[in-house]
Amino acid sequence: MSTTVDFTLELPAAAEIQAALQGQRVLAAHLATTHPTQSIQIVDSAGQPHQVELPTSALRLLGDVLAELAAGNAVRVVPVHAELTTQDAADLLNVSRPHLVKLLEEGALPFHRAGKHRRVRFADLMQFKAAREAASHHAMKALAEQALELKLGYE
Repeated sequence: MSTTVDFTLELPAAAEIQAALQGQRVLAAHLATTHPTQSIQIVDSAGQPHQVELPTSALRLLGDVLAELAAGNAVRVVPVHAELTTQDAADLLNVSRPHLVKLLEEGALPFHRAGKHRRVRFADLMQFKAAREAASHHAMKALAEQALELKLGYE
């Protein structure tokens, strides 16, 4: 089953930022555990408490989401099997859509067609992005070492 993702996002309001900041602090204080699950309490609009057992990994992810919201960032959770349009994939790589299509057609990034449209798996895109960032980091390190060897004044 494929999932397409809508990447339209809204920045959090000031009240949401404040609530996220407080929630993230409280949650972070209780996540230093090796237990696979943890129990939390949620109070509904009628004031009734409900005990919920959640995976600790999900609570850690919630902490990360709250940290981003507290910083004023919009957040979207994307399943790794999600499929992206070429525009969404280009936006995530911070490149133009025509450049992304060129990468797809050159075989640098796997894709498939849904009718006449190209789709890119989110997991493939993140793997490509990580490899590209690693290559960039390696190239910058090599240039810095070369500048030091040539005594170009960057010491």
